[in-house]
Amino acid sequence: MPEGTRFPGYSTLAKRDTPSWNDATRRVIDKRLNHPPQRHFFTEQEWPVLRAICDRIIPQTGSDRVPIANFIDHKMAANNTDGMQQAGEPSMQEMWRRGLAAIDAESRQRFGQAFADLSGGRQDDLLRAVQQGEVRSPLWSDVPAKPFFKSRVLHDVVTMYYAHPQGWDEMGFGGPASPRGYVRMGFNRHDPWDPVERRPHA
Repeated sequence: MPEGTRFPGYSTLAKRDTPSWNDATRRVIDKRLNHPPQRHFFTEQEWPVLRAICDRIIPQTGSDRVPIANFIDHKMAANNTDGMQQAGEPSMQEMWRRGLAAIDAESRQRFGQAFADLSGGRQDDLLRAVQQGEVRSPLWSDVPAKPFFKSRVLHDVVTMYYAHPQGWDEMGFGGPASPRGYVRMGFNRHDPWDPVERRPHA
């Protein structure tokens, strides 16, 4: 675990071969860890834009990186919707396609470069403008900037990262509850298998 982690020495995967997990849980998590989905939905032009966005929303260092973009691609290819859609907005898949095209067009209009080729600082500035709806490209007429950032960029990137054991370790999640379950459900109560959070010095 990196220095400064809130849960030093903790690993959700340490529970893998204990009664906390059953065989079905092991199969699902092993696939998520060892066989990330390949790209099927996004085009070669869209893919570097998506990956660059993922890297800015949740920066990751080192070689052990959660393949966030791959999991988003899988969601889009399988059309695993969120179960709801705001009236007047494009479908989930169209939101991503139009949003990626608009971000790249916005980048070229502002900086004369593709989004994936910008420095990290400029990528952050552009994403912040999208978040606030302060956009210029005509392509945004086909996709609402602020809802795209909130319901697709933030929602999908964060969801895919924290569906991975690496994200679980970061926030001290006790792991899948099948078949063990959780016992102490009250506010600020912890089960015996929960990790101990490092408290800042007073």
